[in-house]
Amino acid sequence: MTPADMLAVAVEEARMGLAEGGIPIGAALFGGDGSLWGRGHNRRVQDDDASMHAETSAFRAAGRRKSYRGTTMVTTLSPCWYCSGLVRQFGISHVVIGEARTFVGGHDWLAEHGVSITLLDDPGCVSMMEEFIANRPELWLEDIGKD
Repeated sequence: MTPADMLAVAVEEARMGLAEGGIPIGAALFGGDGSLWGRGHNRRVQDDDASMHAETSAFRAAGRRKSYRGTTMVTTLSPCWYCSGLVRQFGISHVVIGEARTFVGGHDWLAEHGVSITLLDDPGCVSMMEEFIANRPELWLEDIGKD
């Protein structure tokens, strides 16, 4: 699968989250062979759980694994510090990011510590987040810890 193909899975998750009244951020974790291990979306609102970010949801859906070396985490938005820590903690090798215009998380820090980063700057991801931020600024600020 190409990075764009993998991102399509995360975008589908982000749209599901938005349709549920949540924050439109989606993620997916792929094995080293390109197989889909887990997918999920930000569920902070739906689950009333501040820790349920998209990357966390995808990671939990993948289940327990012996190793995460060689895997790829795909996310529609630059991962926050919490999710960047998850990537480092479990040795996820590669992160594909839909966009980092609306939020710059910890992807530079990840790169400095040996994680391969692919930033796609996808216009659809940018517009989805810009529209959400304009419509729900209070929820967005809560999500990124600014409210």
